[in-house]
Amino acid sequence: MKKIAVIGTGYVGLVTGTCFAETGNQVICVDINEEKVERMRNGEVPIYEPHLDTVFERNIKANRISFTTNLKEAIDFAEIIFLALPTPPGEDGSADLSYVLGVAEDLGKMMTEYKVIVDKSTVPVGTAEKVEAKIKENAKVDFAVVSNPEFLREGFAIDDFLNPDRVVVGTSDERAVQIMTELYKPFIRDGHPLIVMDEKSAELTKYAANSFLATKITFMNEIANFCELVGADVDKVREGIGSDSRIGHKFLYPGIGFGGSCFPKDVSALLKSGADAGYKFEIIQSVLDVNENQKLVLVEKVKNYFGDLTGMQFALWGLAFKPDTDDIREASALYMINALVAAGAKVIAFDPEAMSNVKEIVGDAVTFVENQYDALENSDALLIATEWKAFRNPDFDKVKSLLKEPIIFDGRNIYELEEMKSRGFYYNSIGRKTVLS
Repeated sequence: MKKIAVIGTGYVGLVTGTCFAETGNQVICVDINEEKVERMRNGEVPIYEPHLDTVFERNIKANRISFTTNLKEAIDFAEIIFLALPTPPGEDGSADLSYVLGVAEDLGKMMTEYKVIVDKSTVPVGTAEKVEAKIKENAKVDFAVVSNPEFLREGFAIDDFLNPDRVVVGTSDERAVQIMTELYKPFIRDGHPLIVMDEKSAELTKYAANSFLATKITFMNEIANFCELVGADVDKVREGIGSDSRIGHKFLYPGIGFGGSCFPKDVSALLKSGADAGYKFEIIQSVLDVNENQKLVLVEKVKNYFGDLTGMQFALWGLAFKPDTDDIREASALYMINALVAAGAKVIAFDPEAMSNVKEIVGDAVTFVENQYDALENSDALLIATEWKAFRNPDFDKVKSLLKEPIIFDGRNIYELEEMKSRGFYYNSIGRKTVLS
C-alpha cells in the first residue's frame, strides 16, 4: 500500500486517483475549487466517464480516497505526489506550464522528507528538468522527479488505467524506479511491460504516440477524400490495408477530423517543441492542416447539395468529439455549427451527454432537444457528427417521416450503403459512393 497525493482533479487526475485507490492504496486528491471538492466528498463525480462513478463510489465507501483543498495536508501525507494539472495550449501551440511550475514551487517550500514527484500531465520535453529546478529553489530535502505519461482514451479510461498496454516511467533515480515499480505491480501482472527510460524520452513518448495516431487518422481521411473523387470505397480500402499486420485496423476509420483534449493539443505542442529546437515537423504540420479542413467536409457537402442555406434547418446528431464522453474540446460539431449558423441556417442538436457543455459556448445560437427524433421535425436534412451507439440503429421509418426529405449527411459512416438505398434515403458519407434516393 502506498500513500498517494494527486494534485488536480480534472479528467486525468480523478481517474488516476480513483484507480490507484481501487488497487488498495490510500489516495488524497487536491483541488483549489472548494465547491468541487465538497461535491466529490459527497460522492458526486464531476466528469462523465463510463464506469468511473461505480469505482469512485466504492473507494469512497472504503475510505481509500479523500479530497481536500489543503496542499500542505496532502504533501505531508503522501510519499508519491502526482501532478495532474492543466497544460493548456497557448496561441502558438506551446503548452502552458504555469500550473505545473506553480505547484512545483509550493512543493519545494512544503516538503520535509523524500518524495517522488510524478508528472502525470502531458508536458513537453524538458519539463521534468524545469520542475526539478523549480522545486530545488526552496527544497531542503532530497526528492525525485518522474515522468509517467498517461495513455487514457476517453470513454475507456478506467479499463485503460487498470489494464494498460504499457507503463512508461522516466527517471534516473533508482529509488524512484523501485517505488514506481511497486506502485504499478498490480497493473502489470498480465505481462504488460513497465518501461523505464530517461525523463526526456518518457515525455516525448506521449507526444510521439498521440501524434502518430493523429497522423494515421488524418492519412485515412485523405484516402477517403480521394476515394470520393475516383469512385473507390474507403471501407474496402480500410479493410484491405488494415489486414496488414504492420498497419492494423485501429485508427483507420475515416470521418470529419479528430478532436478532444489530447490529439489537437499534443500534436500542436510537438510542432512547437520542434520549432523551439530548430526542427520543422513537415508531417505534423500537414496533419494539423488537413484536420482543420476535414472538420468542415460535411458542411461543404451540404452546401454543394442545397446551395444557399439561408433559412434552412438541419438536425445535428452528436456534439461530443467522440462517443461515451461529454468532452467537446475541438469537436468537429462545433466547427460545423459555426459554419451552418454563419450560412444563415438553423441547427437543432441532440447529444446524450454533451449538450450542456455546448450550450455554455453557443448559447441560443442552437436549439437543443431532449430526444434525437425531436431534432428531425421540419429539418431539411440530418447531419451526424458523433457515432453514439444510440444513433446506429434508429427507427428509419420515423426518421424518414419527420424530415422534410429523406436526406442524411453522415460524418462517421455508421450506416450501410445498401440499407440506405433500400430505405429510400439520399445518403452522403465519407469516402463512399453517395446513395441517391
